[in-house]
Amino acid sequence: MLHMDNLKKLPTLAKGNQAGMDGFTGYTEAAFAQGAIPKKYKELIAIAVGLTTQCAYCIEVHKKAARAEGATDEEMAEAVHIAGALRAGGAVTYGTHLFD
Repeated sequence: MLHMDNLKKLPTLAKGNQAGMDGFTGYTEAAFAQGAIPKKYKELIAIAVGLTTQCAYCIEVHKKAARAEGATDEEMAEAVHIAGALRAGGAVTYGTHLFD
């Protein structure tokens, strides 16, 4: 089901709702623009979020972008463990709902 070539179909998706796609693209560009948080850190955050949401496309796209911004193996490994800790934390804290 996952093929990076599927991303080449985004223009087809845009034809169905150009305004929606333009809004998404503009929002994404603004979110990832250089700002108070350096672009490399934004890409590392995106990797962690992609791992948490299990979006293989996000992981691949932001891995490449993080590398282009100078992210190291060590930084990406830490992002992996942050994502894992948050996923585990969600399970643990939601587990408290089991008890009256």
